[in-house]
Amino acid sequence: MLNKRPFYLLALGLLLFAGTPLRAAEFSMTDTAGKAHTLSHYQGKWVLINFWATWCPPCLEEIPELVDLHGNESGNVVVLGVAMDYRDGEDVKRFADSMLVNYPVILGDRRLAAQVGPVQGLPTTYLYNPQGRLVARQVGAITRAEIESFIRGTEKTTRKQ
Repeated sequence: MLNKRPFYLLALGLLLFAGTPLRAAEFSMTDTAGKAHTLSHYQGKWVLINFWATWCPPCLEEIPELVDLHGNESGNVVVLGVAMDYRDGEDVKRFADSMLVNYPVILGDRRLAAQVGPVQGLPTTYLYNPQGRLVARQVGAITRAEIESFIRGTEKTTRKQ
């Protein structure tokens, strides 16, 4: 059962960053297919970076939601999944395939995570707006509906300004 609580932590993140949106430091990650990913490459799109592990039950619950989000019709959200705390990269790839993951999977470690921000628990999710500004961070599971609601709320606030 997915956690259906409101997306409070991301909303709190928006409040923390609303007054002073932060330009994210450029990150560089290579996925399991060998493709490089940078924040500047996704200019004009929302970028969601999700740190997860194969052994983490809340991470596994949110994967189908992230698959749906990444495959949305508008194409305005890119999901990057960063696998942490694994023994074998091939096991991670097989696991992602078995979960029908349609977004890039990156084999992460502390050094790679430091390009984005602290990962104090799994799952941890970072969200960047289309201008490349970090607007939210959440430790704990999320749903597609919570993310889409947050994005809609952010876009309404931006249009009013």
